[in-house]
Amino acid sequence: MSNLIRKRKQPWRDPNSVPHIEITDLVKEFDDHIAINRISLDIYKGEFFSLLGPSGCGKTTLLRMLAGFETPTAGTIFLEGEDMSKIPPYERPVNMMFQSYALFPHMSVEENIAFGLKQERIAKAEIKRRVDQMLELVQMGKYAKRKPHQLSGGQKQRVALARSVVKMPKLLLLDEPLGALDKRLREQTQFELMTIQEELGITFVIVTHDQEEAMTMSSRIAVMDLGELAQVATPAEIYEYPNSRYVAEFVGDVNIIEGVICEQSPQFTLVESYETNSKLICNQGVGARPGSQAWIAIRPEKLDISIELPQNMNINCMQGEVWDIAYIGDMSIYHVKLLTGKMMMASEVNRSRLIERRIKHEDQVYLSFSPDSGIVLIS
Repeated sequence: MSNLIRKRKQPWRDPNSVPHIEITDLVKEFDDHIAINRISLDIYKGEFFSLLGPSGCGKTTLLRMLAGFETPTAGTIFLEGEDMSKIPPYERPVNMMFQSYALFPHMSVEENIAFGLKQERIAKAEIKRRVDQMLELVQMGKYAKRKPHQLSGGQKQRVALARSVVKMPKLLLLDEPLGALDKRLREQTQFELMTIQEELGITFVIVTHDQEEAMTMSSRIAVMDLGELAQVATPAEIYEYPNSRYVAEFVGDVNIIEGVICEQSPQFTLVESYETNSKLICNQGVGARPGSQAWIAIRPEKLDISIELPQNMNINCMQGEVWDIAYIGDMSIYHVKLLTGKMMMASEVNRSRLIERRIKHEDQVYLSFSPDSGIVLIS
């Protein structure tokens, strides 16, 4: 496998780029239930695109419509400018990789990979060339003669991936492909998937409910809620600039503080919060009038926790008592109960080997954050 320099392009920012997949006003109804509600979405060639959301949000239904296993109630799906509505699944230049892997138990690794090529009656020499290429790509060459029952979960996942991409589809759909793997192997496989996808240049669309998985692998993420798109953006944008409380709370840990806007401009918003009994400011304008309800989202790692009152912090500062501490090796997580009763979460990286922490249970502490660390939400 060649050495790759990861520098992902961002064609969605280029007004001259042509989408690889165009989804327009897509609707899917099951009896009286609307699973997909007027979704419009462009996905570009070579993207590793994630559909992220809780169970029942519609992400798998959308994936199945891309594959042709479900027929839209309304709307269109175009792939490279071709309308997919009249094309059956077996004629689409699309492959789908399932969580179960669905390997043929009586076939060897190389026979599993070659199966689709044999069905298309491709010449034997070409089949061998492509299978050998895939075996090298997924690092399974020495296991070519083994049957699926002789493989580990991670090895089965690689074989299933090789079988899915050996025909070089224009689009590969992955339905929770890493769900059966343990945590360490799942994390390792995420990076392997990224490398293989970049090596082949195939557009990947993956369904997952695992936020870390989506954040690690994706060029962009579509966060879904009740059949609709809540936000479509890069992982960094979704984490740092969620557009709603739903997205902020679904992706990663977050503190949500309710309050009322008391002053705002294009450069900043000042919020007075009864939950923290303090005023909080963020370097962000939201265009809402003073007196409007607002929420400030602040990630635990962006909160500073200290025993002493921080200097010059008459704003963006809260006092409370350490209620719980979770030590998870590389990080300590503090649950702090404010004087108002609101519970907040702060985290610190454990940079030194100390058994006794500087902050303990029942300590009186201060939480503070800089104006560019929080984000104001009005929905």
